[in-house]
Amino acid sequence: MLQLNDTQKIGLLLTVFGSVFLFLGVVLLFDKGLLAIGNILFVCGIGCLIGPQRTFRFFFQQHRVKASLAFFGGMTVVLLGWPIVGMVIEFFGFYLLFKGFLPFIISSLRQLPIIGSILRTPPLGRMLDKLEGSRSNV
Repeated sequence: MLQLNDTQKIGLLLTVFGSVFLFLGVVLLFDKGLLAIGNILFVCGIGCLIGPQRTFRFFFQQHRVKASLAFFGGMTVVLLGWPIVGMVIEFFGFYLLFKGFLPFIISSLRQLPIIGSILRTPPLGRMLDKLEGSRSNV
């Protein structure tokens, strides 16, 4: 079992709350207030979870500069009042930043009771198998 210190527990909680606020912001027709709060909580949670130096190194590595610019640029566009455009830009950046983690995330989600059953249904399962297989060959 993974042991977390108090700061990491707070970071995990902030990341989860940020994800929930982002989900609610999208479901409630791109509510810019919920999206802004979700973005701030998510980034602060990542910072607390892995530490400020590792967070800075993660986002600003040479090969991730474009992805980070898209992610933070999308956050800025959401804060400026264009939530749909900002979320599209932010999602693109998020995908580029975290695409290396997708096979691990998919395999972890498949182990969960209800979500795993949904992810193993034939059409979705085949699509995820292709996505997971293409990433593991890289």
